[in-house]
Amino acid sequence: MKTLLGRRTRILAATTATAGLVLVAGCSSGGSESGKTTVKGVHLVKAGQLTTCTHLPYPPFQSEINGKVQGFDVSLIDLVAKDLGVKQQILDTPFENFKTGAFLNSGQCDLAAAGMTITAERKKNVDFSDPYFEATQAVLVDKEAGVNSLADVKAKGKKLGAQAQTTGEDYAKSKGFDPVSFHSSDAVLNGLRTGQVQAVIIDYPVVQGWLKDKANADAFKVVDNLNTGEQYGFTVKKGNTALLAAVNKVLKDAKADGTYKKIYEQWIGPYDTSAASPSAS
Repeated sequence: MKTLLGRRTRILAATTATAGLVLVAGCSSGGSESGKTTVKGVHLVKAGQLTTCTHLPYPPFQSEINGKVQGFDVSLIDLVAKDLGVKQQILDTPFENFKTGAFLNSGQCDLAAAGMTITAERKKNVDFSDPYFEATQAVLVDKEAGVNSLADVKAKGKKLGAQAQTTGEDYAKSKGFDPVSFHSSDAVLNGLRTGQVQAVIIDYPVVQGWLKDKANADAFKVVDNLNTGEQYGFTVKKGNTALLAAVNKVLKDAKADGTYKKIYEQWIGPYDTSAASPSAS
C-alpha cells in the first residue's frame, strides 16, 4: 500500500462561506505559532481561525476549483467558522491521519472534514459529529471491459481499484478482492482511464461528479450502487466537547433553516431528505 507520509502539507485559508478558499502558504509548522484562543467557549489551535484538516482532492466534498478549495464539506465547515466569528483555514494532509487523529492530537487542526465514514474503529481515536451525509459505494467500470456487476469483476478476472485507507477499499477486501490502491480519488480515476484497472469502487457522490464530464460518461458506467449503511461525520480531538457541540448545533440549524438543502443541491445534486436527518451511526 502506498504511503502518503512524505506528502507535503499545504495550508489553505478561507475568505467567506461562499467564495471558497485560496492557497496562502507552503508548509505547516504546527499549531502553536499564533497561540491558542477561546471563542464562545471553544479552544482554537490558532487565534482568529478554525483550522480544518482535509485530504485533496475529493470532489464534490473538497477540491480545488479555479484556484479555490470548494465543496460540500468546505461549505458546511464555513458555517461553523462563521458561527464562531472566525475564518476557516484548511490543511491538506494524508488521509491516514484522519483514522488516527494524528493532526488533531498534535494541535495542528481543530477538526477534520474529509468525507469520512463514521466507524467504530475510528471512534477509538477521534470524536465524530452527528452524521451529516448518507453515503453509498459505487462500482464504476470501463464500458469496454464487458463487466456488468461487482461479481462480474471477479468472475472475469478484471482488476479492481480503490482509494487507499477508505471504506471502499475495506469493502472490496471484505468481498475477497485484492484491490489496486491509489492515493487519491483523482488517482483512482486516472487508473481507470489508463487501463491500470478495469473497475473501481468509491463513494457514489464522487462518481456522480466524474460522470458530469462527457468524456467520462462516454467511457465509463456504474454497474452497482452498494448501500453499505455508511454515514459521514466531521471529527474533533477526543474530549473536545465544546467544538463538537458547536459543529452539531450548526448542522442542526442548517438543516432546519434550509441552508443545508441549498448546499446539498449545489454540490451533491437533487436533494435527498434522508441525507438531512440520518440516524446516529
